[in-house]
Amino acid sequence: MSDRPDLKQALGRLLGPAAPEIGCDACFEQLDRYVELELAGQDADATLPGLRPHLDGCPACREEHESLRALVGGEQAL
Repeated sequence: MSDRPDLKQALGRLLGPAAPEIGCDACFEQLDRYVELELAGQDADATLPGLRPHLDGCPACREEHESLRALVGGEQAL
């Protein structure tokens, strides 16, 4: 299955997270901090556990994460 990342991702969504997961409201509240930690090269997953499993399984929050990361990353580059 390692040669089929699309299949692995689909199975992951069906089976759900292997780690504790937070909800959309908590994700949204912590997303700014998570992105700041990521861009600073720190371990965002250790600092804010449960957020990554949620992002992996929630398309809406994942899209928000990607947009925020691009925005903040672009501002830091200036």
